[in-house]
Amino acid sequence: MDNIQNNHPSELETAKFISMVAHPPVISIPTFIILNYFLAGPDQFIVPTIISIIFGALIPISTSLILIKKMHTDLDITDRTKRTVPLIFAICSYLLGFLMLLWYGAPDIVSVLMLIYGTNTLLILIINFYWKISIHAMGIAGPTAAFIFTFGPLGIIVGLIIPLVMWSRLKLKKHTPSQVIAGSLLGLLSTWIQLSYLVPLIHP
Repeated sequence: MDNIQNNHPSELETAKFISMVAHPPVISIPTFIILNYFLAGPDQFIVPTIISIIFGALIPISTSLILIKKMHTDLDITDRTKRTVPLIFAICSYLLGFLMLLWYGAPDIVSVLMLIYGTNTLLILIINFYWKISIHAMGIAGPTAAFIFTFGPLGIIVGLIIPLVMWSRLKLKKHTPSQVIAGSLLGLLSTWIQLSYLVPLIHP
């Protein structure tokens, strides 16, 4: 019994750390760096990566922090009724990022993935009016689908993070099992379907 009690705080700290680094805009940083590096090449990946990080991470994170402070809520915005405005700002940032990447001529998969961040966030926004789906689970499942789409079975390695993220959200009592499962499945399926249909449309 003592061992269980002693381990409990460390488990909570681990769950908090996983949730922090697995926040969708944070996860987007290594996602876009890797995709740009391998798809654009070592000599051409810097500019699309900078665009990706600005619109995929920095703007969504900074606007969310400002709004969180104004709304006097926690970093997870546990109250789903307060998520609407931050989600709208994030959608606008992702769509602007998509246009910037298209204008620059970034790799097709990178441009489409930025658009998918916007459409997936729109899905979250709609669902959020009725139900609190896990944004964290969806945020790691989407990049997993993108890596599998790009690199084949090797991309499944990224998917090993999904159970850890699901565990962290459950451990912190932020979601129910159905909410993290739904987030994971929707992130995987939505991202895969959109990549399959939209990537060929850019350069048929």
